[in-house]
Amino acid sequence: MTTYVTRLSLGDPAGPAIAVKDSIDIAGFPTRAGCPALEDAPPAPAHAEVVERLLAAGGHVLGKTTLHELAFGVSGINDHAGTAVNAQFPELIPGGSSSGSAAAVAEGSARIAIGTDTGGSVRIPAACCGVWGLKPSYGRLSRKGVMPAESSLDCVGPFAATLEDLEWAMAAMDPGFVARRIKTARVAYLSGQATPAIDAAVRAALRTPEIAVHEAELPAAAEAFEAGVSLINAENWAASGPLLETGKVHPAVAARIAAGADVDADEIARAEAVRARITAQIDALLGQAEVIALPTLADAPPTLELARRDPTAVAVTRNVRAFNLSGHPALAMPLAPLNGAPVSLQLVGARGADALVCAVAALIRG
Repeated sequence: MTTYVTRLSLGDPAGPAIAVKDSIDIAGFPTRAGCPALEDAPPAPAHAEVVERLLAAGGHVLGKTTLHELAFGVSGINDHAGTAVNAQFPELIPGGSSSGSAAAVAEGSARIAIGTDTGGSVRIPAACCGVWGLKPSYGRLSRKGVMPAESSLDCVGPFAATLEDLEWAMAAMDPGFVARRIKTARVAYLSGQATPAIDAAVRAALRTPEIAVHEAELPAAAEAFEAGVSLINAENWAASGPLLETGKVHPAVAARIAAGADVDADEIARAEAVRARITAQIDALLGQAEVIALPTLADAPPTLELARRDPTAVAVTRNVRAFNLSGHPALAMPLAPLNGAPVSLQLVGARGADALVCAVAALIRG
């Protein structure tokens, strides 16, 4: 079990401690993405742009964190680079793919961590580990120096133990992000997206005088999930397919990458049509509310034992993929645990309204 694959000390030691996912470049160190096929990768020639900005803002980078191999999996289990321990819930998966980043914050070794989110890879580990995690609006944060080089879904995003640290990280990486606070908010709640117990816990968190909640639906959500899978498979095949020739990619990850070879132009066109549909539906809901709310996870995360025995049991992306497809910012906010397992509220805002999403979270938190 491990959180860091490389320990280092960059920047101001008095600044906030920051951990960086090992799919993001740090100058002088290889970016291996938790994969033996990249074990001999050369040192990165420069910091990723987000790392440069965090250092310029006074951050202290502690190291590179483990992840689900090639950032393509949701359990966070990695027998090559090491599986991070979920500090608050050690029998449960840490979540993926940014497992080590969430774990670093949860264990307290870092105040802030940076990950990537292509289909939930910031929000799922944040929810599993009981910390804050934000997938920003698509394109808001630079992906220069981040694997994969091209993606229509992927976003760099921060983890933190507090909302204020999350906002600090966003402002450091994007000077256009200005934290704000509000006094009231309208929330469109998507019901039926989790077990009754989790649904009740999330509803209870929204039950404050400052929040006006109304029920809402997202008819294309199921289609969006499938479209997101099609696009992530096609894009990961383009990015990582050549690595399969080495024979060094874990068989489960290799099988998922290889599946992308079967995604044809017609399937991509259908997925893009769904992208337009779900985006319009989300925008319509946000015309009547500051945020959309739903549970981040539909059920408690599976145990490590179950995830190893039956990888199909790790079906945790149902509630998150649609917002990668649409490009809207989505925040995973930790709530009180329930029956020894984490509960997380997901808040989704208009594209570009990342600070407003955080402001609503502050209102809910109280």
